Amino acid sequence: MAESSDRHPTPLLLRWQGCLSPGTSALLRMEQLSGAVLMLLFAWLPFVSRSGLGLEITAAGLLWLLWSLCSPPGRIGPISRWLLVILAVACISTGWSPVPLAAAKGLLKLLSYLGVYALLCRLLISNPRWWNRLLAALLTGGLVSSVLALRQLYASTEELARWADPGSMSTGTIRIYGPLGNPNLLAGYLLPLVPLAVIALMRWQGLGQKMFAGLTGMLSAAAVVFTYSRGGWLGLLATLAVLVLLLLLRSTAHWPPLWRRLVPLGVLFMGGVLVVLAATQLEPIRTRVVSLVAGRGDSSNNFRINVWLAALEMVQDRPWIGIGPGNNAFNSIYPLYQQPRFNALSAYSVPLELLVEMGIPGLLACCGLLISSVRAGLRCDGESGLIAIGSLAAMSGLLTQGITDTIFFRPEVQLVGWFCVASLASRPEGQQC
Repeated sequence: MAESSDRHPTPLLLRWQGCLSPGTSALLRMEQLSGAVLMLLFAWLPFVSRSGLGLEITAAGLLWLLWSLCSPPGRIGPISRWLLVILAVACISTGWSPVPLAAAKGLLKLLSYLGVYALLCRLLISNPRWWNRLLAALLTGGLVSSVLALRQLYASTEELARWADPGSMSTGTIRIYGPLGNPNLLAGYLLPLVPLAVIALMRWQGLGQKMFAGLTGMLSAAAVVFTYSRGGWLGLLATLAVLVLLLLLRSTAHWPPLWRRLVPLGVLFMGGVLVVLAATQLEPIRTRVVSLVAGRGDSSNNFRINVWLAALEMVQDRPWIGIGPGNNAFNSIYPLYQQPRFNALSAYSVPLELLVEMGIPGLLACCGLLISSVRAGLRCDGESGLIAIGSLAAMSGLLTQGITDTIFFRPEVQLVGWFCVASLASRPEGQQC
């Protein structure tokens, strides 16, 4: 043990951990309390007010701090190292921001989300069985949200009219939004639950558990479809493609090399044919697909293009340090660049938003986090391999939707994303958090 300690000395950044020395029973209670807080957070994620979410997120961060004071420090894995780099870039961007007070609020939000991630990592490393419990809580919230959203298909058109864009090619389409009040946000929240529900269906043993997971996955996918969110649809296709591909590669690992190559390609080809048939034969889907390539001919596209152009001007003026993290900083600076009548609360693109907030270093650090997460996921095997596949598939859907939207920065979506990252960082076969 002494040789191992000398070989891996405690990083200076973590030497404050373990200052307190409580008994084993106290640590067990800490684990149970942390798990209960996180389960409550995930189960009520779509229903709690912003102030309620803020209290739960703050409680999670404080629990991680207290638990760290009571436990010896571990190692900082590659995923968490990249998160520290992102945090450092965000601090520099905040210090050099033209609106430092507004950027400081965004920095505090980032710290609070990282507190939830840190508590997730510590809980899952301490006891991996909590993953199933946290996922059950997450799927419970998703199931209730899906049912409430699908009920809106039978609601009056006047109730849903506020999401009908009169200048869009798909005007008159009924878009459900559930308890979140926004179709795109609902799609972003439910997207990652679809592959996670499939993995739960494969891992859980009881018939009731399997029915719960399967029903949640089907209703979540159906709700994403009926949001008529184009980004949500693309994200759903991406997450299902990645899920099927990784499961096929896992199940055919011992097949002859030729079949290992042909079977996944054949299945993906058939899936592509079904998507093309749906996009050409079903009128509602065809209308939304045509609007994707309509350019400025669609009012939603035209709005986003104008916002993107203004955001690119912001990046050109501050390419290396950005304006600082958070929507408050963006809302303070964007009016200086916006085109008339095109107000916006964000850049409507996650990569572009990162460039605006933290410059090129921030975007590169986030790319490093993504690459490290993928590597950690692909190294996992056994039961951890299934968890890694679900997490990678969920992240792929969020990334695809994030190309043309920034709903990922909303807590209902971002916290699910941190759950997936923590699932990869805390796997026994991967690197420790």
